[in-house]
Amino acid sequence: MRIDLHIGPDHLGAGRFQRMLADRRDLLLQGGVLFPRAPGRRNHTRLFMAITDPDHIDPLRYNRGFRDGDTQAALRAALKDDLSREIDAARPQRLILSAAQLASQLHRPTEIERLFDFLRQFGDDIRITAIAPSASEGVLRTYAAQLQEGRAIGLDRDLALMETGAGWWQSCIDDMSSRKVDPRAGLFEATQIAPFWLDYHAMAQAWAAVFGADAVRLFSHDAAQIYDRSATDHLAACFDLTMPLGRAGKAEQPDVPSWATLTRWRRLNQRILQLLQARPDMIVPRATWRTVLADQTLAGNGPSAADLSALDRHFADQNRALVQAHPGLHPALLLGFADTIDAGAPLSWTEADAEEGYRASHALLAALPRLEKASAEARDARGLAPVKPPATAKAKPATAAQRLAPLSDGARDLLPPQALANLDKLRQSPLAPHNTMGQLDETVERPPFAPLSARALPEGSTGAVIVGCMKNEAPYIVEWVAYHRAIGVDNFLIYTNGCEDGTSEILDRLQDMGVVQHRNNDDWRGNSPQQFALNQSLKEPLIRNADWVIHIDVDEFMNIRCGNGTLPDLFAAVPDASNIAMTWRLFGHNDQTTLRDDFVIDQFDSCAPKFCPKPHTVWGFKTMFRNIGAYQKISCHRPNKLLEDQRGAVKWVNGSGQDMTEEAVDNGWRNSRRSIGYDLIQLNHYALRSAESFLIKRQRGRALHVDRSIGLNYWIRMDWNDHKDLTIKRNLPRLRAEYDRLMQDDILRNLHEDGLNWHRAKVAELHKTPEFEELFCQALKVKLRADERVAYALALDMES
Repeated sequence: MRIDLHIGPDHLGAGRFQRMLADRRDLLLQGGVLFPRAPGRRNHTRLFMAITDPDHIDPLRYNRGFRDGDTQAALRAALKDDLSREIDAARPQRLILSAAQLASQLHRPTEIERLFDFLRQFGDDIRITAIAPSASEGVLRTYAAQLQEGRAIGLDRDLALMETGAGWWQSCIDDMSSRKVDPRAGLFEATQIAPFWLDYHAMAQAWAAVFGADAVRLFSHDAAQIYDRSATDHLAACFDLTMPLGRAGKAEQPDVPSWATLTRWRRLNQRILQLLQARPDMIVPRATWRTVLADQTLAGNGPSAADLSALDRHFADQNRALVQAHPGLHPALLLGFADTIDAGAPLSWTEADAEEGYRASHALLAALPRLEKASAEARDARGLAPVKPPATAKAKPATAAQRLAPLSDGARDLLPPQALANLDKLRQSPLAPHNTMGQLDETVERPPFAPLSARALPEGSTGAVIVGCMKNEAPYIVEWVAYHRAIGVDNFLIYTNGCEDGTSEILDRLQDMGVVQHRNNDDWRGNSPQQFALNQSLKEPLIRNADWVIHIDVDEFMNIRCGNGTLPDLFAAVPDASNIAMTWRLFGHNDQTTLRDDFVIDQFDSCAPKFCPKPHTVWGFKTMFRNIGAYQKISCHRPNKLLEDQRGAVKWVNGSGQDMTEEAVDNGWRNSRRSIGYDLIQLNHYALRSAESFLIKRQRGRALHVDRSIGLNYWIRMDWNDHKDLTIKRNLPRLRAEYDRLMQDDILRNLHEDGLNWHRAKVAELHKTPEFEELFCQALKVKLRADERVAYALALDMES
């Protein structure tokens, strides 16, 4: 049996190849070609982990528990059995394997030989396929990827190795042999070694020495084709595939972060590594490390391969010879910028400024509570004893007077006895609310995000789609739609029922403009209009053809806090996620009493603390999910009714990109202390808006009547004003641009004004109603701190 082995390298189109192969697994098998699941669903990481030398512990082996020779040998044996069973069941003529780490991490002859011996059990005709980018592109993307995994060595080291005279391949290996490897302390060969494989001549020789002189084939890294719909043509050429593969979905090549971001990552990595050296008890999981780094991301111009063009010149003569030997190499792609600079151009590099007065020591200090928490959880998962904190003097019990003394103005009269008792317990418990979680300083005004370029959706795709329900939301619709269009939402499907304020007319006009799809839901049946609408949405082509489905309300704004603040940036940060839990951040009325025609995200920037496990609604989440058919139903907070045969395809992550699949895969709509995270995305929830907006929200039914106690309870539970969060305001310029573009339509602008006037008239009417006016005045008198608000909520039966 013929075996085609794709060895990468990593970070240079390998993931795109693997996704295309996985998506066409059944089609390939019909043609006698097996792309097996046993080594991994897409990237065959089990194969890579099984054949490295026992002492060559990479991040994958370390984090997945194959740290010693015995567990690795057991993995190798299990992989052999699993792969044998899959081959026996499929009886293919050919086998395609793909492990992106093989090219970028294997340089020891013993490892290549072990891989050969393993594969020879399944077939003798083994062919090696490697993708060869230009030297400048390879160094640049490898450097960025290694920084994300903990590299602290500057790029000047890599350039210096080109002038040693020992040859690039050997110089990289010699340099690595002089460096410390300590997986527990975050020091891996994989994150420190320079990209030795860029010496394609030496790489081809190393693999040919084991697999045979004619076994190795090199192909150019053609990013324009790899991420185009014609990528399947490139795939077919690399693996000699003759069956029709169809067209690939168009994708975007991930951007390299800005120069300032790369500098920040490297400097913070230095600090984290120093911390791990000083704290032998500490373990920092890779997911936590990556999230901490993601918080340092700064928008700006990113580097390009042209910035490192001298590298292409260094390898030019050798690569011209390779083009003659490997028909799959294109001279212009492999040589890069070699012919655009002088032969004597210096190999130099100066690290960019981190900007904004960035201090890695300050960033580490801010991240320390999260690192400590993650370390404690990792130690517990490995069965290690918890690290005992230094002994402290035992606090004396507070007297009743002492407990009452710190109450804020008005709290003593407002809080019932049970709430006071709750407050006493809360302040001494690990559930006490605070805002020290996470790394991002939310009070700092940062530069605006750049506009998001318009994108053309692949044929048959409706992209990222919001499905929502509305009733009497006229003043807020255009802002909400414009904002989400500005961050990358492609389509909207909105259901309405019982509207009196012009909401339906606004949505009808937006539909006429090609912006949204509007459905009347007045004839809903069942327990709620919302669930009826969500059930109906599953029949809509807009949802059926979506890549991602998002169910949120008009008072909820997706606040993406990574990259350029767009959905593509979020998806790039969590490429393997199928479900993203977007945890609420509750925003209070921010001393805004009147209904104003200003942007919601600009008016209200006071919010709940990030750490607030009680009451239960504070950490509620809504879910953005990939449309892979894993769940049969969309509910208010999440998809439900998981198909059992799709369980393995589902990966839930929290707002920091951390895996929470075990906790959320079957049920649940709120985060726990274990799964909370806001670092990549949070859902800004403006449940109240202004005090006058709150009056309209609390009006129920036909009569102008309200239960004042229930209304006040809702206000107290939702009016969080303890902390400032300005992060979403980076979107204001691009929101304004899209909003103004939509409002150029005279009909839409007039409908918006009519809706706003309806709400103003309703507010005036409610102010004249004693019950509502009393609620309005009572609400504005309430001034509670976060712990007092929690204690109150725990004491009373709160209405949502």
